[in-house]
Amino acid sequence: MEPTEILKNFTGILSIVNPIGAIPIFIGLTSDWTQKQRNRTANITALSTSIILLISAFLGNYVLKFFGIRLSSFQVGGGILLLLIAISMLHAKVSHAKHTPQEAQEAEDMESIGVVPLSMPLLAGPGSISTVILYAHYAQKLHEKVILAGIIISVGALVWLSLRMAVPIGSRLGATGINIAVRILGLILAAISVEFMAAGLKSLFPVLR
Repeated sequence: MEPTEILKNFTGILSIVNPIGAIPIFIGLTSDWTQKQRNRTANITALSTSIILLISAFLGNYVLKFFGIRLSSFQVGGGILLLLIAISMLHAKVSHAKHTPQEAQEAEDMESIGVVPLSMPLLAGPGSISTVILYAHYAQKLHEKVILAGIIISVGALVWLSLRMAVPIGSRLGATGINIAVRILGLILAAISVEFMAAGLKSLFPVLR
């Protein structure tokens, strides 16, 4: 992988995982908790998010082959999903593809929310899984797979840092600052989703090349 490709993959995965956008939800779900309880949940969330994305990256292509799904079709479908999430982010909202109001309500009564709903589906949701599967398809050599794994782990580390510092970050940035950051990531994600769809359509319809 070229450095620009590594940066693109890192930015793409970071944009769709969107740890900054998860801060208000994390604070809301843990409002009555001690800092020790929040830190423990942040640890669980970051670890489970990394594991889910790593499993998706290394086993996702086998799942596609098992169901007979062509990569080009998955690129178009995944691109549409990412675009819908990006549009929600541009409006500073959490897409229902990542987190529904019903899941938020159920989470209020859950003792541990680190895995569900914070990791799955908020951070490592359908969009994140689709993204790492697509990136993994192009990481054919061993060192490329190692780099991709390193990118996923790095994003997991940023998830951990964001949630551990959720209260001070939320206080410093405020709702407006967080919304601005989410909109910027949404714009980047929209561009990436268009690239996915364009690549898939060119493969499905060679006349478009």
